[in-house]
Amino acid sequence: MTGKVEYYFKHNDGTHIQGIGLGTFASTEGDCERAVLHAIDVGYRHIDTAYFYGNEAEVGAAVRKKIAEGVIKREDIFITTKLWCNFHEPERVEYACRKTLANIGLDYVDLYLIHWPFSYKYRGDNELIPKDANGEVELVDIDYLDTWGAMEKLVELGLTKSIGVSNFNEEQLTRLLANCKIKPIHNQIEVHPALDQKNLIALCKKNGILVTAFSPLGRHNAELRTPAFMYDGKVQTIADKYNKSIAQVLIRYVIELGTIPLPKSSNPKRIEENFNVFDFKLSAEDHAILDSYHNGERVAHARQAIKSKYYPFNVYSACF
Repeated sequence: MTGKVEYYFKHNDGTHIQGIGLGTFASTEGDCERAVLHAIDVGYRHIDTAYFYGNEAEVGAAVRKKIAEGVIKREDIFITTKLWCNFHEPERVEYACRKTLANIGLDYVDLYLIHWPFSYKYRGDNELIPKDANGEVELVDIDYLDTWGAMEKLVELGLTKSIGVSNFNEEQLTRLLANCKIKPIHNQIEVHPALDQKNLIALCKKNGILVTAFSPLGRHNAELRTPAFMYDGKVQTIADKYNKSIAQVLIRYVIELGTIPLPKSSNPKRIEENFNVFDFKLSAEDHAILDSYHNGERVAHARQAIKSKYYPFNVYSACF
């Protein structure tokens, strides 16, 4: 195996996190548990999940197994999960967090994020994207500042060590910073060469907020040979120069933009490969090539929520 990466960041609340994490979106039916087990053996100490992913129980089972085996202690592993959009009413936040903890089978999580700034109508714990009789997504007007106030109480209760946000744009993050008691430690956003998010990353850095980057490889479509940066010979040349794969170059690029990448895989070889990105650095010329793919194209649009006044991608600077 590759051994432990001694590459950690310190948060604005004093906690620490490894500079890469295992993403688990769309990984279920045992694949997630197997991936987390292998990732821990490889050296990952940062696992990202969410209530919406439906795999919190698998993440928890893998972590508890490795604790029982003596491979890790609870304090060695950093677990992030997220509050889903149907639990944004302040009175539902603690309930949702406790439900997540029951799923994971642990007493606390390290980081609890608001998954999106917009909200859905609550129609039961498992109605994740509720729709009305006409098939329209049922949005509700809940201010994320009110949700955040309830998130702050979770820290006081010891249910999570830290809190943060995901998919917040610059205006939303600035407004939250001006109205919070506990400062968010993270903003988890989509980052890859087509969506480099440099302005938003700079704002986060200025305010002592770390950025975790989901979909660092974009969305792969072999038939269409997209995204372009996965298939362009110029990127392959960069990879060959360092004896790395294109995926490793892209993950390294996202790291050098100032973020913590969350590459997702259930393939053991790729889990290992994605972890081995700390032994090389890209040149300015490499960055110029990778920067050239920036066009604002997203993987995660959440267009079903576009009518919400809290939909985050109506702000031009949030894309560029």
